[in-house]
Amino acid sequence: MAVRILVVEDDPLLGEMMEEFLSEQEFEITLASNAKEALDLAYERPFDLWILDVKLPGGDGFSLLKNLREAGKTTPAIYTTSLHTLQDLESGYESGCDDYLKKPFELKELLVRIKALLKRRFAHKQEEFEELGGGWRFCLGSKRLYQGEELYPLASKEIELLSLFLQNKNRLLSHEEIFDRLWSYGESPSEMSLRAYVKNLRKILGKERIFNQRGEGYLYVG
Repeated sequence: MAVRILVVEDDPLLGEMMEEFLSEQEFEITLASNAKEALDLAYERPFDLWILDVKLPGGDGFSLLKNLREAGKTTPAIYTTSLHTLQDLESGYESGCDDYLKKPFELKELLVRIKALLKRRFAHKQEEFEELGGGWRFCLGSKRLYQGEELYPLASKEIELLSLFLQNKNRLLSHEEIFDRLWSYGESPSEMSLRAYVKNLRKILGKERIFNQRGEGYLYVG
């Protein structure tokens, strides 16, 4: 399976050059040009690496990554930026980046940094699977669901809910605990959405695996 990289760059020409070059290296590239689009993609899809421009329409890379880190997203990130001061460098690393590449840069240098970062990531990545039955299995390290050898797409909150259930087998999880885990600061928890997520997971796990304790919460039977 190709390594999936989210490239966030507001300069159309540079973005296209990065996308073309990295695609030629057999990476699967998704390109975004503003902070909101990047945030939505980072929540909706699993990526192996984020490459984030710092100066972005509708926000900035520092705030974007800080938001994702606070939401529990651990995907490695490289900043690409024209900001060169020591204070900028400190702000970048404090917000959660793994590497910091100053503009202008050679695409080959970017490739070297990508390979080094991915090598560290995959060397330490725990490929520990939870067998769910019926050919379904969940990778605890990368939080990805597979049916056989095929990756099965789930919404980010469904993935987080499945992970939460597997970490708390045979324990009643209150609505409040689930809301705290699935909804980040500033989001409004939705009981209706939670029911929809549970319904979708029951289609995979089986109705008998997730019990609804009316008015209290949910129990996953492992």
